[in-house]
Amino acid sequence: MPPFAIENILELDRRHVWHPYAAMVDPPPVFPVAAAHGVRLRLADGRELIDGMSSWWAAIHGYNHPALNAAMHEQIDRMAHVMFGGLTHGPAVALAEQLTGIAPAGLASVFFCDSGSVAVEVAIKMALQYWIALDRPEKNRLLTIRGGYHGDTFGAMAVCDPVTGMHGMFRAHLTPHFFADRPTCRFDGPWDERDLESFRQLITVHHDQLAGVILEPILQGAGGMWPYHPEYLRGVARLCEQYDVLLILDEIATGFGRTGRLFAAEHADLRPDILCLGKALTGGCMSLAATLATRRVSDTISAGGAGVFMHGPTFMANPLACAAALASVKLLLGSDWQTRVRAMEAQMARELAPCRDLPQVADVRTIGAVGVVELHRPVAMRRITRRFVERGVWLRPFGRLVYIMPPYIITADDLTRLTTAMVETIAEEQGGAA
Repeated sequence: MPPFAIENILELDRRHVWHPYAAMVDPPPVFPVAAAHGVRLRLADGRELIDGMSSWWAAIHGYNHPALNAAMHEQIDRMAHVMFGGLTHGPAVALAEQLTGIAPAGLASVFFCDSGSVAVEVAIKMALQYWIALDRPEKNRLLTIRGGYHGDTFGAMAVCDPVTGMHGMFRAHLTPHFFADRPTCRFDGPWDERDLESFRQLITVHHDQLAGVILEPILQGAGGMWPYHPEYLRGVARLCEQYDVLLILDEIATGFGRTGRLFAAEHADLRPDILCLGKALTGGCMSLAATLATRRVSDTISAGGAGVFMHGPTFMANPLACAAALASVKLLLGSDWQTRVRAMEAQMARELAPCRDLPQVADVRTIGAVGVVELHRPVAMRRITRRFVERGVWLRPFGRLVYIMPPYIITADDLTRLTTAMVETIAEEQGGAA
């Protein structure tokens, strides 16, 4: 990997680079990547790893896909970027039209963002400014459910689980919101109306203070990889309508087919007021997100005292990223992705089932292109990561969860290599130590 030898890369990395959720003192091991193609990462030392993470759930088509590369090559010869204030361009307009055509009905206004966390920030600001425009500034709190994760910026952190989440140390600096109990009815299990009771009580008592409800539909991601029952979402939507509270769905992790539907909201036939998209939007090759809203939301904000929505990222609607997103969505919709995801779900359920017999395993669950093994104790991150690399796979567990979200293009044989590595490594894992 010119111009540095592997040893120099690692030394300079340790000296200067601060990785996500990592320390600068005695940092965890990192593995230099020289190239990536399909579902394989080629390390600088020549080893190849099958990627089970889709680069944090984004690279749904795998790496170095010719259609995405071609779209970016073509766009960069025109312009890599131009400010979006007072200007527009074809890729952004075409992408907005495409997204409103495939998103849940009623979402007609698209605000482009830089990342998923920013998309959530934008959604929260939309909800707040909506009620300010209606002269109801007291509606300035949010209701969500425990076990959720919505990002690492301050507005997003405030609606992440304040107890089991990753941001408890910042609690004194975050806006206080309302948290209902996490739904317990599994996605594939029976429905119990009592599951909705905690949420029902909170929205009934506090609706005059609520600007919106924000949820990850069907599958909670980094807060626990928990797939819950569609009837819960239907009940939430009914209560939001009854009490005139905006419904915000965070589909940054679940959008573009990950749960077996194009959007997870489709499992419950939901029509949110605001929708957050990101991650797989560009197929994982560029950073881009979007917050979609109904015309009721966008028109109310536009007719309010400010007369404009008060947000504007510098790299909003980056043409290169928009071109990649257009190509990625076209590639997805033009493929038989539903059949692939169903086959992945069935295979993961079958091949991860032996983990149920391991004493250190608390639960095994699958939904769409997601396979999860939950342990009783937190994984030993440094040890388990090395063991996965030694087995030729790339997985990034966290907490008590070992999971895979592979690219949709993965073959059955490569998926078996991932699940086999999970079962064998978890069988060795006792948890606890770093």
